[in-house]
Amino acid sequence: MLFHLLDDPWLATSPAGETGADGSRDGQAATEVGVRELILDSHRFLDLVVGLPTQKPAIFRQVLLPVVVDALGRPADAGEWTDMFRAGKFSAGQREKLTAYLDEHHARFSLFDPANPFAQVAGLRTAKGETKSSALLVATAATGNNVPLFSSRTEGDPPPLTPAEAARWLLHTHCWDTAAIKTGAVGDPQMKKGKTTGNPTGPLGQLGVTMPMGRTVYETLLLNIPYGPPLLSDDLPQWRRRAADGTLADTLSCGTPAWQTRASRGLLDVWTWQSRRIRLVPEQTPDGPRVTRVIVAAGDRLTAIPDHEPHTAWIIDSAGARAKKTGGGRAAAAVARPRRHQPGKAAWRGLEALLAVDREQSDATATRAGFHTSVLLSQLSVTRERLPATYPLQVELTGITYGNQSAVVEDLFFDTIPLPLTALDADGILYGCVLEAADQAEKLATAVNHLSADVRRAAGSDPIPWDKGQRPGETLLHSLDPLMRRLLTGLRKAGEDFDAAERGLLAWEHKAAAETWTVAEQVLSTAAPSTFTGRTITHNGKEHTYRLSTAERGFRRRLDEVLTRRAAERKAARAAVSPDPTDGEADDLTFEG
Repeated sequence: MLFHLLDDPWLATSPAGETGADGSRDGQAATEVGVRELILDSHRFLDLVVGLPTQKPAIFRQVLLPVVVDALGRPADAGEWTDMFRAGKFSAGQREKLTAYLDEHHARFSLFDPANPFAQVAGLRTAKGETKSSALLVATAATGNNVPLFSSRTEGDPPPLTPAEAARWLLHTHCWDTAAIKTGAVGDPQMKKGKTTGNPTGPLGQLGVTMPMGRTVYETLLLNIPYGPPLLSDDLPQWRRRAADGTLADTLSCGTPAWQTRASRGLLDVWTWQSRRIRLVPEQTPDGPRVTRVIVAAGDRLTAIPDHEPHTAWIIDSAGARAKKTGGGRAAAAVARPRRHQPGKAAWRGLEALLAVDREQSDATATRAGFHTSVLLSQLSVTRERLPATYPLQVELTGITYGNQSAVVEDLFFDTIPLPLTALDADGILYGCVLEAADQAEKLATAVNHLSADVRRAAGSDPIPWDKGQRPGETLLHSLDPLMRRLLTGLRKAGEDFDAAERGLLAWEHKAAAETWTVAEQVLSTAAPSTFTGRTITHNGKEHTYRLSTAERGFRRRLDEVLTRRAAERKAARAAVSPDPTDGEADDLTFEG
């Protein structure tokens, strides 16, 4: 039974169509290709098409990126990286090197090879010869304690995975698998009573994955390859660490049931980290080869997320938080840890961390946590001046939230935001504009929540608790989401033009105000008649009177304090004895489309 990842189609892609005058490309119907065609002709494809967003970073990290870097090396500096990026495709010489590399390691990419299956352990078995359902690989399928709410299958009805599906879920498992107990494999010296315990999640499950995306697969590959010094001699992808003999500490082999806890050797090692020992069990069916049974056992464990991990932003605890972790004694040294994405929170609400390219400005203080953006976005902050200011950079953010001791998949996070390249300049105009707009959105939500609290107090009720119920501020943030994305897209055109950026922000403020008033009017319309006279309460020895009129007046004041451009324009209009501009009229080319 043969299925080869280099030659057989298993990666769904959207081929690029005609190139427009602005450099954009129209995609055609998705088609499946093998690794060889996708990499060599990466300039002809727009993007990968995946069934679950978390599959994309798994495929890039486990196969595409390490193939390119192991074959060509990584760019030595910003200049070499920029030259490759501007080329738009691999040169004839680079294609020859890639082809030679793929030919040399061709045998290592066979999915069902009996002696050396890709990303698996040949002959992996349990003491009783048991296998489990293929649902163990599929994050959205019911298996064990991991039972999605709307799953259409039970554990006794394993999904028959095609070779292409099995390959994608195999890589996904290495990156995102749940934690807790795993099947014990024969030949694993750390197995106890037929199982292993203390298994962490897959390495990506511990990150807030942040991937810059380009206009083509070629550009995306380059955007996800950090430049720097040559790789260490023992920094190898997993398909070059398959030794069956020798000590595990020397070989770092992932081709046997034995595993170890160790530090990453470098970029290729962490990209292709084998967090599990797996064997797919294929069978021939009338519909062709299918995988319905698998073995998933313990794999290598990282001692810590390395600082050369390129696909996450970082958070540094404040000195106060570090002191608490040490029991109130001397604070521990500052250590960066991956910044996880928060489910239900739009990606633009975390722009402070994504744009934290200046470490001096983003380091932790005694009371405030610090942020550092990802290695890849830091790199773009250096090379951005050599790229078009209007380049349509997208940033994809992916993550999984686990529950019940990380043994089940509880939620999945995926979001894409358009990010102006010039916003990566901490001293530039757009950097402040983007952060200001995101901060305004949060403050508008707070203003609406204050309005709701004051109206409820005037009626004799308590405010909605921050951790219970649906507060109107969340409704507002949801309404502002498309406006914020439109602003980020439009600001690309502004570049370093201060006036254009200010027009865009003014348009944003008018539209944001309109959305805020829509939500505020819903709050005011529910006010009981008793709120007109209000209620007086005593708090800390002081009397406070809450009534509808004061609640609305306070809300209007907060609105003007947040949306300063809109407030100044309205004030100027009143001074000129002219009608107030209608919200939404102050539009601009920045918001076209």
